[in-house]
Amino acid sequence: MPVRLRALLGAILLWCGLCTPGHAFLEDFVDPGDHHLDISDWLIDRQGFLPVPIVITEPAVGYGGGVALMFVRNSMRENSERARKTGRLTPPDIFVAGAAATENGTRAAFAGGMMSFEDDRWRYRGGVGRADVNLNFYGIGGTGVGGGARSLAYSLDGWMSSQQVLRRLGESDNWLGLRWIFLDLDSKLDLSKDPRSGLGPDQTTRRTSGLGLSLEHDTRDNIFTPSEGWTGALDATFYSPELGSDTRFQSYRGHVFAYFPIASSLVLGGRLDGRAVSGRTPFYMLPFIDMRGVPAARYQDQRTAVVETELRWDVTPRWAAVGFVGAGRAWGRSTSFSEAGNVISRGVGFRYLIAKRLGLWVGLDHARGPEGGTWYIQVGNAWR
Repeated sequence: MPVRLRALLGAILLWCGLCTPGHAFLEDFVDPGDHHLDISDWLIDRQGFLPVPIVITEPAVGYGGGVALMFVRNSMRENSERARKTGRLTPPDIFVAGAAATENGTRAAFAGGMMSFEDDRWRYRGGVGRADVNLNFYGIGGTGVGGGARSLAYSLDGWMSSQQVLRRLGESDNWLGLRWIFLDLDSKLDLSKDPRSGLGPDQTTRRTSGLGLSLEHDTRDNIFTPSEGWTGALDATFYSPELGSDTRFQSYRGHVFAYFPIASSLVLGGRLDGRAVSGRTPFYMLPFIDMRGVPAARYQDQRTAVVETELRWDVTPRWAAVGFVGAGRAWGRSTSFSEAGNVISRGVGFRYLIAKRLGLWVGLDHARGPEGGTWYIQVGNAWR
């Protein structure tokens, strides 16, 4: 490993409290095969508490960061040894708690975890958080609010919770899930009182609570940076006063992420993602176009659709270049699908294979959308 890179890695680990000056285990971060930086052994063997830095590059809230403390109950090596007996690789049980803040005053604290039960026939994913989020409302459809204003600033302060249990269907790669989503958010600025927003009181309610069902499928060859296979899900969530919600509405999502190796060093990825709501939906629960280069919640409406493709070229066994382009539409309240305009985003980036045994690539993307360009730090695949 180059001296400067070794010194930088040592400084980061010292800051995280993972080693002491002169500790020889820095050599554990070098792949003995090609002598490049690699954290496979450390991630696979690691269990217990692990500090994780958080870097935020979302243009809607500005740059920011924080730190999380992650607890890994059983290492990936232990799970791999168990898989030889069961024939099924189970993800490790992970619990995390942390906090973060951004330059526009957004703050958040959270705790959650993921666990598997009964030889990975059952899975749990969930978390709770407290957030004070500062955003801008650009009107439904994203075309701007009335009265000559381009956007209206607002903030949401309160609690959020998402709890989900999934059951494997037989011995297949399909899962049936039950989800409960709860939000209790106090808006410091009630947009329904500003006639420029076009929102009514039922669209700025404080509390939403809903139960949902999901059907998931996953045959990717790697959960971090796939090169083959596909994953997808159909979700439906129903919010009602009987469940503690201030208003009654429904939300739906269907998505597919697919990966095709078209040559020994080329992987083509494709994404289809559609979202919709019906009923008296709060404005902050409206779907928005979710793509690199497009600020979160910038283009909102009752329905959104996104199509995106990405090409990864493995230039060397450790370094890769990526290029991506996507288009999205938001429609429903005042425009039809054919009347809605396209939102285009495109960009390039690079990846480094930081954990060869896990197939985990990290890197940096620069994406440009209608509002300009921005940078994104990527750990694993960019699609969620």
